[in-house]
Amino acid sequence: MANSFPSAGGNRPGHYQRRNTDPFANIRRNHRIKIPQVRVISPEGKQLGILDTSKAINLALEVGLDLVEVAPNATPPVCRIMDFGKYVYEEQKKHSNVKATASKIKEIEFTARIADGDFFTKLRHAEQFLSHGNKVKLRLKFRGREMAHTEIGFAVMKRALTELEGMGHPDSEAKLMGKQINVMVTPHPPNKRKPKFDLEGDSAEEVEEEGGDAEQE
Repeated sequence: MANSFPSAGGNRPGHYQRRNTDPFANIRRNHRIKIPQVRVISPEGKQLGILDTSKAINLALEVGLDLVEVAPNATPPVCRIMDFGKYVYEEQKKHSNVKATASKIKEIEFTARIADGDFFTKLRHAEQFLSHGNKVKLRLKFRGREMAHTEIGFAVMKRALTELEGMGHPDSEAKLMGKQINVMVTPHPPNKRKPKFDLEGDSAEEVEEEGGDAEQE
């Protein structure tokens, strides 16, 4: 009697091979490291020199950790003794936080003839958003006959970007679109941000009310 079940494997129609999407699956560790010798780094970051791979694995397992290949293209490959499970968890958490903050874009709106008080209040709010890792969209709307003097609006936007240059950088030049000027500001890395304004007087509620979420362009 012929087998009525399809054979396993092959590229038959309707058969899909599951793709491994785990970004950590290709990191060799412990007995998956087949090269005879590796350069070993201790959990504290100290160089232990070049060791036989079997000895390095035993060193790691003796203290309840893993030998993880961190520089496979080096000669010999560099491995570090670490808690691989903890490393994966921290990396996943780090990337999820980056993705979450990168998806949030706040919007700050100006006018061509904005008073200095309002101008600096809005800049403080923009700086607060940038300090949290949010992108900030600066928008300037022209009213009525102000469209006849767009240079005034561009001057306001240029001034705003200059005031915020310690916290972020524009993705591109400010552009006139219809009756408004837009520019997106991306925050600098945390260690390169230099706040200019005193944010202690602004409550979280006031800042969130000022900067609504905006869709990414």
